[in-house]
Amino acid sequence: MGDNTFGTKFKITSFGESHGKVVGIVIDGTPAGLEFDLAYIQNELDKRKPGQSNFTTSRKEQDKVKVLSGIFNNKTTGAPICLIIENQDVDSSNYKKTKDLLRPSHVDYVILQKFGGFADYRGSGRFSGRITAGFVMAGAVAKQILDKNNISTFAYTRGIGNVEDNKDYSMEDLEPIKQKREMSPVRAVDLELSEKMEKAIEIAKKANDSLGGTIRCIIKNVPPGIGGPLFNNLESNLSKGIFSIPAIKGIEFGAGFKASKMMGSEHNDPWAIKEGKIISTKNDSGGIIGGISTGMPIIFTVAVKPTPSIGIIQKTVNIKRMIEEEIKIEGRHDPCIVPRAVVVIESIAAIVILDYLLIEGKISSVLED
Repeated sequence: MGDNTFGTKFKITSFGESHGKVVGIVIDGTPAGLEFDLAYIQNELDKRKPGQSNFTTSRKEQDKVKVLSGIFNNKTTGAPICLIIENQDVDSSNYKKTKDLLRPSHVDYVILQKFGGFADYRGSGRFSGRITAGFVMAGAVAKQILDKNNISTFAYTRGIGNVEDNKDYSMEDLEPIKQKREMSPVRAVDLELSEKMEKAIEIAKKANDSLGGTIRCIIKNVPPGIGGPLFNNLESNLSKGIFSIPAIKGIEFGAGFKASKMMGSEHNDPWAIKEGKIISTKNDSGGIIGGISTGMPIIFTVAVKPTPSIGIIQKTVNIKRMIEEEIKIEGRHDPCIVPRAVVVIESIAAIVILDYLLIEGKISSVLED
């Protein structure tokens, strides 16, 4: 495949398949001497593991992180860190029964064209959302480093189906908002809207269907001047990382597509001085102008498609017999991917921001107390 590595200074290499022995990540570029908090990494993984509620797949995986290299005496050594989780609750029977049927909106046809039938098709193999467990493990390491620099990434479920939270939380204290998110099975921060989102998922699940939604991410305290105008554009690289997550179909920064309907006088963010620092009085730019950070919170929203694995009978093609047939997808699938993807969005954001800060020498004091 040749495209499993991402980053420059803080570099990650993803490996494993959905129904293989393990899923893992190799992290290269972590400074030596950083205290390694395994419990924190496990806590992050627990946010995306399957089987958490009625809104996720019934696949039961413990997702216990194991460290293979790069850690000695509970400190990073500077060598590549290799982290894995084992695949234990694997059932490939349904995939074997329908391996010649092209599942609608799945990767079956494109990987056949790309890899000539040699790719692992079980659970979508390398293309499964399960590979994002590696992103979360790497993101947890990145978050620990960013935290020492007072930089945080926070994501939450903004919408499920037609239920949407349109409030802007970016200028608020995020700690109480984080606490509310942990009380919501769908990772929303408005608990009344959370109940409506839960009901929407339940309705889709009972109909053997699925729902998509949106996730908003807020990155605070990134210093101004990070990024570049063209191919080192901060929006470009955040987008590249985010689109590496299966099921993501769109991204917008700040006002996003709404900006296309605004007047310049409405969209422009006026500059001001607060406590001796340059700020903008609002943030429709999403904390990035010309591909470079402004110092304001970086805000982006992503669109997550509905889970393509649904129990409704659909039309398809039998690729072996080259005839049109029907398919009813069986097995264990999320009726909505959004709640489990929230921590993945946070993790990719942390990986990208840390990589930038290391490249530009803005985080050299990370180990100093």
